[in-house]
Amino acid sequence: MPQPPDPDARPAHLHLSFAASPVAVRDNLVRMLAVPPLSGLSAEARGDAELVLAEVLNNVAEHAYPDRVGPVSVMLCRVKDGVVCRVVDQGAAMPGHRLPEGELTAGPSLALDDLPEGGFGWHLIRSLTRDLVYVRDVGENRLSFRLPDAEHCLDL
Repeated sequence: MPQPPDPDARPAHLHLSFAASPVAVRDNLVRMLAVPPLSGLSAEARGDAELVLAEVLNNVAEHAYPDRVGPVSVMLCRVKDGVVCRVVDQGAAMPGHRLPEGELTAGPSLALDDLPEGGFGWHLIRSLTRDLVYVRDVGENRLSFRLPDAEHCLDL
């Protein structure tokens, strides 16, 4: 009688390349969440991963390629305490070749349309990730971070 597949034998990594358009971002995000390594995270960590990756990839589509659609690669690798992510594109560099601070300086009376660019999204990314690093190298933007699994978040 054949043995059932070992759930730990599933791939611990995923590499996708696609055009950074809003539709492709949405479709590939659904795909990423449905398979390992993201599908192996706790429900809470999967929700955080969805928020972070949606924000990062939509930023690439909107800001790295403001006048055209260009390539983006996403590499995900399961590690003991979460998933390490690397997003690479060939679009425009981050202003000043560094990540926005993402500090929430808006008061409760500020309208959503008046929120500063790079405010809430980067605050969210910084809050939900660990080991966040941005490098501009040889015409590429390289963003890497770790999405912690919820069961490993107690020490964060």
